[in-house]
Formats: sequence, C-alpha cells, structure tokens
Amino acid sequence: MAAAAVAGLLGGCGSGGSSSASAAPPSPAPASASTTPSSSPQGSLAGKVIVLDPGHNGGNAKHPEIINKRVYVLTGYKPCNTTGTATDDGYPEHAFNWDVANRLAKILRAKGAKVVLTRNSDNGVGPCVDERARIANRAHANATLSIHADGAPPKDHGFHVIEPAVINNYNDKVVPVSRRLGLDIRDAFHQGTGIPYADYVGKNGLNIRSDLGGLNLAKVPAVFIECGNMRNPGDAAKMKSPQGRQQMADALSQGFVTFLS
Repeated sequence: MAAAAVAGLLGGCGSGGSSSASAAPPSPAPASASTTPSSSPQGSLAGKVIVLDPGHNGGNAKHPEIINKRVYVLTGYKPCNTTGTATDDGYPEHAFNWDVANRLAKILRAKGAKVVLTRNSDNGVGPCVDERARIANRAHANATLSIHADGAPPKDHGFHVIEPAVINNYNDKVVPVSRRLGLDIRDAFHQGTGIPYADYVGKNGLNIRSDLGGLNLAKVPAVFIECGNMRNPGDAAKMKSPQGRQQMADALSQGFVTFLS
C-alpha cells in the first residue's frame, strides 16, 4: 500500500506539453459503474452484499492533480488516492489488487453474494479514499475488504490485516464487528496460503490504524489486508504468480463465508 511520491514518478513524463494541457483529465471512477450484482441466487452467501476495494488504480500516476487533492478522513486530511507500490521488477500493486479482487469476486458470486467493486477497471483514476468508503456504506454491505500489498524494506515479509480504530464515536458500533471480520479474514488467509504473519508491523497478523479513510468513514464492517510485502523476494514471487493470487482469493473467500455464516 505504500505509495511512491507522485512528483518523483512524473518528473520525466512531459506532462506540461500543450496537448496534455488541453485534454480534460479523467475523473475518479463513479461508484455506479462498478456495481455488479450476483448472477447466482443460491449458495452459502445468498442475500449477502460484499464490497471489494482493489487499492489504488492504474491511471493514478498520470493525474497527480486528481489524486493529490486532500480529503477529510475524520482524523485529518489525506490525499484522494496514491499510486501504490510495486515489486522490484515492476509488477504494480494496483494490478495485483485488481486481479485478486476479480478472482475473489468470481468465487463470492458463485456462492450467491452480490459483489460490488469500488472501481471498474485498472486503467482509471481513483476513486478517492472517502468515496470508496461511501460506496460500501451506500451498498449497505454486510462486509467490505480493501485489498492491498505493502512496500516495506526487502527484509520484511508476511501479511497483516488492518482493523479500524474508534473515531470520535463515529464508528464505535461497527468497530467490534469489523474486528471479528478481521480475525476471520486473517485466519482464513493464513491457513489457506501458508503466508506468515508480518514480522515488521502489528501483532499476530493484526494492526489497528486511525489514519485510513476507507476504515474511518465506514459505517459497515470493513478491514484492509496487506497480502504481503512486494519488496520481499519471497512475498513478491507469490504475488506475481497467477496460482498464488488464486490461492489468496480462495482463502479470502473462506474468510467471508466464516464471517457471514
């Protein structure tokens, strides 16, 4: 989830040319475009609404004027969105998040759930972090998961689940349920993938944060997962592997089944 500085990424892109200045930049992806109902009315998740939030977006780096906009997240102001991280050989986090989310959505829909994604492609911009939370709130989600990968130093490895802190009584009713969701996602991911708990942050694969808009503003059960460290060779190998990403999606689906059953 760690994001490279946008200015550094764009320093050599020639974004000040007259042709780019005359073209209107894309807006963050609208929520309605990404809502896709389940085609299966029966299954272990029938009647449940699940929101999947694939972190970042493929077009973010080209539009700092959009993603650097500040949005209020109750504990302060954060950038609308960020570019995300990447493996050392260039596999981007936004692509990893998008692939795992779509694999997971397919499994959940087959189980009867209605699945909503917060973005509908991997070449758009945004949406902003506050809007991602609102998408889940408007959907009255039974559970929502933001999918990410970390960009920590190469020696660090493992996954962790991020749970919300209580923010000014705004989310005090949903935080205990979010923590139960976090435990179920953590246990299923660990058991289904064999990836260890992160050895550099949190404790036993869990971390509580109060600075993430997607959690602070959620009025429905919500957690993040950092599926591993993209800068660690072992973690990166699993993330770059289609088989590894499918294994992650399978494991995450079991976490939802446990939580919602």
